Amino acid sequence: MAFEIALTGLNAASAELSVIGNNIANAGTTGFKQSRPEFADIFAVSNLGTTASGIGQGVRLSGVAQQFTQGNITFTDNPLDLAISGEGFFRLSDNGAITYTRAGAFRLDNRGFVVNGQGQRLTAFQADSAGNITGALGDLQISTANIPPQATSQLDALLNLDANATVFGAGAPAFNHNDPTTFNHATSTTVYDTLGNPLLATMYFRKVGANSWQMHTWVTQPDGTEVELVPAGGSPGSPATLTFDNTGRLTATSPAGSLALSVDYDPATLTTGGAPLDMDIVLSGTTQFGADFAVSSLSQDGFATGRLTSIDIEDNGIVFARFSNGQSSVLGQVALATFANPQGLRPVGDTAWAESFASGPPLVAAPGSGTLGLIQSGALEESNVEISEQLVRLITAQRNFQANAQVVTTADQVTQAILNIR
Repeated sequence: MAFEIALTGLNAASAELSVIGNNIANAGTTGFKQSRPEFADIFAVSNLGTTASGIGQGVRLSGVAQQFTQGNITFTDNPLDLAISGEGFFRLSDNGAITYTRAGAFRLDNRGFVVNGQGQRLTAFQADSAGNITGALGDLQISTANIPPQATSQLDALLNLDANATVFGAGAPAFNHNDPTTFNHATSTTVYDTLGNPLLATMYFRKVGANSWQMHTWVTQPDGTEVELVPAGGSPGSPATLTFDNTGRLTATSPAGSLALSVDYDPATLTTGGAPLDMDIVLSGTTQFGADFAVSSLSQDGFATGRLTSIDIEDNGIVFARFSNGQSSVLGQVALATFANPQGLRPVGDTAWAESFASGPPLVAAPGSGTLGLIQSGALEESNVEISEQLVRLITAQRNFQANAQVVTTADQVTQAILNIR
């Protein structure tokens, strides 16, 4: 009997040494979660049950439990290195097979998919063409193609025109954009045609009466040629008009555009090869105060073509692509999964787990929602193995093994003594 009991102790100590050895071996494995052996005693049971004087039959390994405590987070220079601060798992897809991991060392494959070292794809909530996150899950893909240009359709100008500026009344020289003595103020900004060519749009302001101004707009093309923007329904050389009230507020523009206090222009033919420039100028908020001419802001909605320069991932999992033209687009939102019983997950290797009956089904949601943690980009979660703790446990397991081996030796000595009785 003692031999069999000691053998169960040796097997248990050996199993504990194996678990500890695996923990120590993976102390440097990204996203690794240490295991803990759990033991239960064996008791002799008959059809009549157990007795108070019964002797135990030894010990057995009842299970190996994963310890999903948070590992330390270290920072890297790779924006696709992701760490979860808090609960949750990354969801990986491999030809339809779904696994879960805490190891966030990702990269791009040759098709632009975000993958780990085993080629498994990171899944995310997809974004539509407008950058809105949908509820559809799919493989996260980052296109490295240039984004197409967008022609300017609206220029917003917030200005102050000097109320004390000289009035060009009857008999004043006609406006000439090349002669600064024929206008009061001018300001320029870059706009774009349909091919992404930069054009210099210059607005010239000429005071023609109390609270009344004219605005002429010219566009300089890359080859140096200039094109006049003609107000809708007007003829070449005709200006747009701006009217202010006696408090200096802009009250009317002519010809009025579709937006409040805007000027509508006829499409202007260009020599760049792009489509005619069809642009409105919005002057809402522009004033005429007794102060120097000032430009508070000039903005427009066009841009040149752009190449991908960087990827940014926010703590809520939103993935942004940044382009050389200053534009950005939302590509998706990293999905995280959580389980009612994470310790019930089935280990499948490569620091990954699969759903099981014991774990329950996954709840997939955005980072930061519910009990899910947040994403840290440019960071990795280290193994949660504490070496000093494992070494102490290693010594304890070794002592247990030696003690059970001593039981075998002692039982052998007793047996020999019995055999030597004559």
